[in-house]
Amino acid sequence: MKFNLRFLFIALFICTISIAQNKGTISGVLTDKEMNNDALPFANVLVKGTNISVNTDVDGKYSLSVNPGNYTLIFSFLGYESVEAPVVVKANETVVVNQALSSGSYTLKDVVVKSAAVNKQKESALLLDQKNAVQFKAAIGAEEIARKGVNDVANAVAKVSGVSKQDDSGNVFVRGLGDRYNVTTLNGLPLPSNNPANKNILLEIFSTNIVDNIGISKTFESQNYADFGGANIDISAKKFSGKPFVTFSIGTGANTNVLGQDHFYLQDGPSYTGFKKVGVPDSPLLPYSYATSWDRQDNKNVLNAFYTLSGGKRFTINDESSIGTFVTGSFSAKNKYTQGYSRGGITSDGDIFSDFIRTAYKHSTTTTVMGTADYKINNKNSIFFTSLFLNSSDQDYSEYEGTNQNFDGGGDAQQQISGFIKRGTFERTQLIVNQLTGKNKFNDQWNLNWGVGYSMSNSAVPDRMQNSFVYAPNAIDYTFFTNSNINNHRFFQDLKENEIAANVALSYNFKKGSDDTYRGKLTVGYSGKFKDVDYDMQQYSFFPDRTTISFPKEDIHNVDNYLDPAHWGSSYSNRIHQMYTGNLDINAGFLNVQYSLTERLSVILGARLEQLTQNVFFVTTTVPGGGNSNDSKFNILPSLISKYTLNDKQNLKFSASKTYTLPQFKEKVPIIYEDVAQAYEGNPNLYASTNYNFDLGWEFFPKASELISVTAFGKIIQNPINEMFLNSSSNDISYANTGDKGTVAGVEVEYRKDLFEIEKSDNLKTKLSFDANGSYLYTKQDLSNEKVNNENDFGANFTFTSSKLTGASNFLANANLSFLNEFSENKDISATVSYSYFSDKLAVIGTSRVGNMVDKAVNKLDFIVNSSLTKNLKIGLIYNNILNPTFKRVQEQGEVPGKESVGDITVTSYKAGSDLRLTLNYTF
Repeated sequence: MKFNLRFLFIALFICTISIAQNKGTISGVLTDKEMNNDALPFANVLVKGTNISVNTDVDGKYSLSVNPGNYTLIFSFLGYESVEAPVVVKANETVVVNQALSSGSYTLKDVVVKSAAVNKQKESALLLDQKNAVQFKAAIGAEEIARKGVNDVANAVAKVSGVSKQDDSGNVFVRGLGDRYNVTTLNGLPLPSNNPANKNILLEIFSTNIVDNIGISKTFESQNYADFGGANIDISAKKFSGKPFVTFSIGTGANTNVLGQDHFYLQDGPSYTGFKKVGVPDSPLLPYSYATSWDRQDNKNVLNAFYTLSGGKRFTINDESSIGTFVTGSFSAKNKYTQGYSRGGITSDGDIFSDFIRTAYKHSTTTTVMGTADYKINNKNSIFFTSLFLNSSDQDYSEYEGTNQNFDGGGDAQQQISGFIKRGTFERTQLIVNQLTGKNKFNDQWNLNWGVGYSMSNSAVPDRMQNSFVYAPNAIDYTFFTNSNINNHRFFQDLKENEIAANVALSYNFKKGSDDTYRGKLTVGYSGKFKDVDYDMQQYSFFPDRTTISFPKEDIHNVDNYLDPAHWGSSYSNRIHQMYTGNLDINAGFLNVQYSLTERLSVILGARLEQLTQNVFFVTTTVPGGGNSNDSKFNILPSLISKYTLNDKQNLKFSASKTYTLPQFKEKVPIIYEDVAQAYEGNPNLYASTNYNFDLGWEFFPKASELISVTAFGKIIQNPINEMFLNSSSNDISYANTGDKGTVAGVEVEYRKDLFEIEKSDNLKTKLSFDANGSYLYTKQDLSNEKVNNENDFGANFTFTSSKLTGASNFLANANLSFLNEFSENKDISATVSYSYFSDKLAVIGTSRVGNMVDKAVNKLDFIVNSSLTKNLKIGLIYNNILNPTFKRVQEQGEVPGKESVGDITVTSYKAGSDLRLTLNYTF
């Protein structure tokens, strides 16, 4: 028996060697025709009709061993056309098959070209795009967004190095530069704003189910809009790819703060879905004529809800022509509860004019419907249509209890300045976007890219309401506080923005080489947008007769009983009406020349010639006769980008450009916007800043999904715009060009690494990956009292002679640890722990020995787990904001010379609570 076993093993060994020696080898190199035949790493080579496949290495090389015979190889890569090539394999011989892939159409002898849909949702595809590009590029795709459990575009962008998100406002900061320095586009065309206080639409209202990928370009290119200093954030709408599908997703969850409350209150009027809009009644000066109650309503829908329905299909017209369609609709509703300080009017000695504890109940919704159609006319021409409807709403019912030095109630000294304020605010935005973009390839040298878009945005505050109360003369009951127009009012605001935009770029490839590639590309084009803005607000203020009206404290929430016809009597009311209209017109021509000076060195020289006009007409309480703030300027904006390829894995890149930053319409209008604890006023004397931008970066791509990069950057901002306290006792906030120059310098580091990957049978794997990015930022700007005094109708007495830029954090960091285990073809589990951090950042510049307002550092930790239970069913769990940090804004009096003993004073503080979310996803 022992002899027989030995004989069997020897026989098997000899057979194995014999078979191996009879095999042949296929090897070669895949190159990228779009990138001058650079090596194409991480592409796929498949032996058709078998499971034999391999990926090219970082040098684009591959090798396969197969038995002798006739085969067909399939070469493919995301975003490129698949190519089939026949090959004959002989025993013990190596046959070399090299192949160039292209995103365009071409024909080679004995090669069949088949179309493959562009797909930039995958992390590896986006990293390869970054590696091959001459420009600085960063992007986050749908694959990475899902892995990190991100639900909206703002939080997705915040995962990119150098980017942070402000929790209370939703604004995104790039390299310490806020809303005014960024540009938001959809498919390369601009989007309108949804808030008069902002230049850009809030990214948090966009759900990630509409996203293919989000590009974040921190360097300027001449074809882009030049009102830019931080980043151009471009949302690429999702296209259909793959097999036809219909997917339904449902989710539920809750905020831990909300679950801890016995009651959840909201104002009367708005619907759960956020669509209802309350209008001005026929007799708005009578407080009892409104269809909605003055009093809070107990809301029973405290759980968060999420619904998404998506589907896609491709319709084939002929061998070259097809239409890919994708439709998605989603609805989400989220609730929050916060409680903390809300203070205003803090003096240099630390005295607090307005000192409240704010209790806030918030309900927000987002409804999105989007459809796209990707029409491939033939192999040289295609068009892409996008239609988007979005309705977002925010309800905020807040109660403020504490002291205000203007309060004039009864009782002892403390009671006289004590009181209670309740305010309900409902904001609703409706956005409609229609876009048509196209690509036309006339021949190998001439190409045309174009796009047109029309967008309409309507942002309304329908029926904001506020009541204020102080102690009645008996020091037991309460009555209305009627010191000013803001104390008891109804407020209606309407902002309409209509925008037409068009881009067209004609490119010409020149200087053809022996390898059938071109060393240069010349691009000329036009870029324009035309925005009309119409803002209107009405406030109806009420002054109840305090001599006849008083009530017990609990009736603060039964105000309808005291603002009725029986009690109104000799009370009075008034109307405040303010408005502005404006237009922003940009007509620009641009020129780009991209040229490969050597095999390793490429440059892009660009210039943008731009005529800009910004006009605004306003009627306000301070300028009742009307006024204007008009600007018109011709800009010449050069740019330079270069790339030096150190080797197949490493690049050096450099960029320099000139851009500008415009003030926003609201900032140029002298309307006083009053919050409970703080007031803001516009300044018609604002003008644009000029930015000089520089970047130097090193990139290293060890593998398809790995990256190490270091980027140093700098900016010089002439005449920077900032928020500042007015030099007055009111401590109102306004806007000004506060100095001659601001300087920004910093470094960004990004690291992506596969810690381990275990290949199992049937191509299954277990994988642990890590990615992190961090930024250090230095900013400094000079502050000039003389400049502000000479250029504006108000004076300045800055507490310091210099400061950081507003919105700038010294340190930013993101880190993610992800685990994936595949059990079978249709069963897997993935988990990600996600961490983010930003350090203190300046909010408002102090004057008259009042310290700067600073938002304190925040740590955030999330956990995400997803599992495919079957081919069709997936389940997910998200636990957001696990650490539940305190969001705090302080006034830094301790930094003011001579006021060190006062220390930092808390202006606002709250905990947002943690969010739990469970989702089910089924694909039919």
